[in-house]
Amino acid sequence: MPEHTPQEPWTIGRRAFLGRAGAGAALLAGGLLAGDALMGAPTTAQAMPVRAPNPADLDPLALLRKMLAFDTQNYGQGGVTRPHGQMLKTMWDSAGVPVEIIPTPKADNVHVIARVRGTTSAAPLLLLGHSDVVPVERAKWSVDPFAGVVKDGQIWGRGALDMKGANAAFISAMLRHIGEGGRFDRDIIVLTDCDEEAGPYGSSWLAANHWDKINAGMVLTEGGWFLAQRDRETPMLITVTRQDKVYFNLDLVADGTATHSSKPNPDSAIVKLSRAVDRLADWLAPVALTPVTREYFGALAKATDDRAFRRSIELLLTAKSQHGRDRAAAVVVARSSYPWLHRALLRTTHAFVIENAGYKENVIPSTATLRVNCRGIPGGQRPREFLAQVRGMLAGRDVTVKLVGQPGESEADALTRLDETYSAPPSSIDSALFGAIRHAAGKTYPEALFSPALFEAGTSLHPWTSRGLPGYGVYPYVLDNDQLIGMHGNDERIGVEALRKGTEFMYTLFDRFRVR
Repeated sequence: MPEHTPQEPWTIGRRAFLGRAGAGAALLAGGLLAGDALMGAPTTAQAMPVRAPNPADLDPLALLRKMLAFDTQNYGQGGVTRPHGQMLKTMWDSAGVPVEIIPTPKADNVHVIARVRGTTSAAPLLLLGHSDVVPVERAKWSVDPFAGVVKDGQIWGRGALDMKGANAAFISAMLRHIGEGGRFDRDIIVLTDCDEEAGPYGSSWLAANHWDKINAGMVLTEGGWFLAQRDRETPMLITVTRQDKVYFNLDLVADGTATHSSKPNPDSAIVKLSRAVDRLADWLAPVALTPVTREYFGALAKATDDRAFRRSIELLLTAKSQHGRDRAAAVVVARSSYPWLHRALLRTTHAFVIENAGYKENVIPSTATLRVNCRGIPGGQRPREFLAQVRGMLAGRDVTVKLVGQPGESEADALTRLDETYSAPPSSIDSALFGAIRHAAGKTYPEALFSPALFEAGTSLHPWTSRGLPGYGVYPYVLDNDQLIGMHGNDERIGVEALRKGTEFMYTLFDRFRVR
């Protein structure tokens, strides 16, 4: 595979997916895993040790390739993250940073917590990155998803975007400061968590059992997108997310008559379900603009060099009726270089994700079920309103629409819980971390505009934001639409130079907390 020569002066040197042990896991399968060194409970602030990190870890591309070699696929109940975590522990040890591996009740599924000691007792800054990745459909990839292939100016692999690429930028930038002997005005906690892509032992479990180790004053994780102009390269809009969409699931359930498959009948559960899907397939929930999304689209209008796109956004923001907003939004999406992203930021979305029906080819089944994953806009359409709208659309079609709650939770309780999430305010734009993000954007991408935004997906921030602590998100690399769509898809990749520039962004961000 092609080798990439570092350019920066500071760089030195769904059921049946087939699992596979990654190359990195194999390298660490022996005695390296014996014993997890503990750093103990946080102590009062003290000076950072000055120790040169491994030169390879200062290069975000080299570090990302190392991370991608570990197969940390999570099929819904957590992945095997211990080998990846041991690699991180060795890296932090070499830089003299106290680090601890926190095992979970699931074998080989761990959290890693490193703490860069600051010079005061100010509330720490926490960097949150997950080590697990969604599964791959290996046959549909054009490269080995765990080989860290570099080609066409891009680094390919499962997790390259979400979110090992961000982890590599975060950590490489921090190690650069450490290698320079830098000291910070507060502790900086680097948490690499597990079970972010589903599972019982994620950040909420960690907070419930080890809050003293992750108690911080502000948190940065995945989220905001760095968007390009229509040329797919020139930075256009640098965003930081201060709020996630509201996550919930619906099940569509159809019942029919079970019988021998030689006698097709009009009472087929699968046919009923298919007709319900057809009814919802092209339907879009109404557009809902909130102060957060209005600010984002206003900044997008100013940032784009596409005059027709700018005019369509202006029409959206000035529309006086729901009909006008819906019509203008359709034009915005049609003209956008990131159409799926912008459609998602305008409304509650629904995606068909898991279908269950049948068990034998000579039996017409009595039940068919489809899971619909939904994401609502905080302050927009309430989940209970969306649920009522879907039920109204499918009335008379012999399909039951069920809100999927937590185990033992009634629908009423689930709706109350979702109302609370819906009503939670966005994180403040007055924090030191938000100011540092804004500063880094202006210094690193002076030709682009900066804006806070809504994240169309979800993160692990809840343990902190539910306590009133500010939490934000960035994916610190400029992406084109094809790369963005690769998130949780096939041939996931990011640009090599975009990763390097994003690492410089993170270095500049951390510099705001450095003691002079």
